[in-house]
Amino acid sequence: MDFLINLDVDDLEGGIDFYVHAFGLEVGRRFGDDGVEMIGGPAPIYLLVKDSGSAAYAAGEPVPGAQRHYTRHWTPVHLDVVVNDIDAAVERAIAAGATQEQPIVTDRWGKLALMADPFGHGFCFVQFLNHGYDEISTA
Repeated sequence: MDFLINLDVDDLEGGIDFYVHAFGLEVGRRFGDDGVEMIGGPAPIYLLVKDSGSAAYAAGEPVPGAQRHYTRHWTPVHLDVVVNDIDAAVERAIAAGATQEQPIVTDRWGKLALMADPFGHGFCFVQFLNHGYDEISTA
């Protein structure tokens, strides 16, 4: 089984620039002017051009009242990017155009930085400490 990550953007070249500089990804395949495969991480990220204000779809049907926008938006799905040096990762992402949404938080399992890309998609940097999630596992 493989996972593919699809992210809508309204500026393909801007998306490429961000994901290259923030995460060190590289351009894989291009799909005309409407998409690009970003490789170099554990799963490819596909940047797909969708205009701001265009209809959002679920199960092949437009979702009433749902339109894409690229200001910060919330969704229950986001990327966690595990890093060895969270401070350096945050600095690199901010320099590439990300927004840090609150200061880095440290817990016994690790450090967490809540971020957003230039297209409003949330993501987190995670730096594990000690035994990582095993520090808080109850099973």
